[in-house]
Amino acid sequence: MTLPQRPIIYKTFGRRHGPITRLFSPGDLGQVLKPFVFLDYIEAENDGPKFGFHPHSGIATLSFPLTYEMEHLTSLGQLDLVEAKGEEWVIAGGGIWHKSNLTGAGQLTGFQTWFSLPEAHELAEPSALFLPAASVPKAGPITVLMGSHDGVQSPVPAPFDANYFWVELMAGENWHYEPPVSHNLAWVFSQSGLLEVSGSTLERELAVFAPGNEAITFHAENACAFLVGSAKRSSHELALGNYSVHTTPEALTRGEFRIAELGRELKALGKL
Repeated sequence: MTLPQRPIIYKTFGRRHGPITRLFSPGDLGQVLKPFVFLDYIEAENDGPKFGFHPHSGIATLSFPLTYEMEHLTSLGQLDLVEAKGEEWVIAGGGIWHKSNLTGAGQLTGFQTWFSLPEAHELAEPSALFLPAASVPKAGPITVLMGSHDGVQSPVPAPFDANYFWVELMAGENWHYEPPVSHNLAWVFSQSGLLEVSGSTLERELAVFAPGNEAITFHAENACAFLVGSAKRSSHELALGNYSVHTTPEALTRGEFRIAELGRELKALGKL
């Protein structure tokens, strides 16, 4: 018996600017995929881009380098070295500044994702959590970046209901994903290889599935790797600033005031 396939309702290759391909942002697909509101795919040769001190508020960020190391410094004074296949989880909350340098040899690839925070967390104290590659859990071919799968739980303390996986399949392999009942959105980005799903073959392409919580079957035409996100869609609206995403204009004003204040403090210390 052939199982019904969950339809794909939108596909995109994103917009490439130098070494960065922006797959979605808060002003476009982020409105549909929230709490996932922003996804950058980084692809550079040798030393990658350097991101100087810049601010955020109202969001959490998850950095997942595939083939490079990343030195990450926050305005809290916390310095982490994020190794390949490790994670950096930053709660910007009420306001934080951070910067990072990417280092490595050959082709450097990785991801940065933003998540909109719920009202109870969008103005909370900022924090940063580093997970070495050995502490990022796996369930077979699934690396559990956030949430849980097959009894394996990520240590990332996300304050919303979401799963986020990195999946690596060999040629001819299938993976059948049954999202939690509460999850009503799902998407996939095929980073390498040819990935067949819901009647489409994806290559370096992001696809959004129809709303619902129906299962999804992925088939690797050849060795491939891909990101999968599913979640309970956030009910709040997105109030957008230059570096911030909040649930209301009032919260946005408070967040932007705080990051401006932090910027003045960093400048006085000679760090900007």
